[in-house]
Amino acid sequence: MLHRLGASACIGQDWFTKHALAEALHIRAGEVQKWIDQGWLKCRLVGSDGLNRQLIDANDFCNFCKQHHRRVVGNRLNIDRLKFVQTFVFPPSHVELLPVRSAKREQHAYEEQMKKEVAPEEGEENPWGATA
Repeated sequence: MLHRLGASACIGQDWFTKHALAEALHIRAGEVQKWIDQGWLKCRLVGSDGLNRQLIDANDFCNFCKQHHRRVVGNRLNIDRLKFVQTFVFPPSHVELLPVRSAKREQHAYEEQMKKEVAPEEGEENPWGATA
């Protein structure tokens, strides 16, 4: 899916370069640079030997999307851009897994209760009047 979005494997990390982010959003890198220059999108400079790279942390990009969502969506709707933002910035909730977990707890408690009822304790009479 990353390849279809025009992105690279570095997106799986906790940061983007401005070029990788531009590819994922299907916009020009100059537009991302404009957001950085205006202070809307935070980035950090990393590098040596005079070659600095601007890295955008994933959390900073998420905050930017929440504050400037109209800038991210743009004037023209692009389905790949919207899918990227939706899955990256607003990932699906795992709330639907909570009932499964509580059902597992109930099942475990039921099994424990059944074990206690089936195995009578020592010296305890069973329903037929015989002792163990």
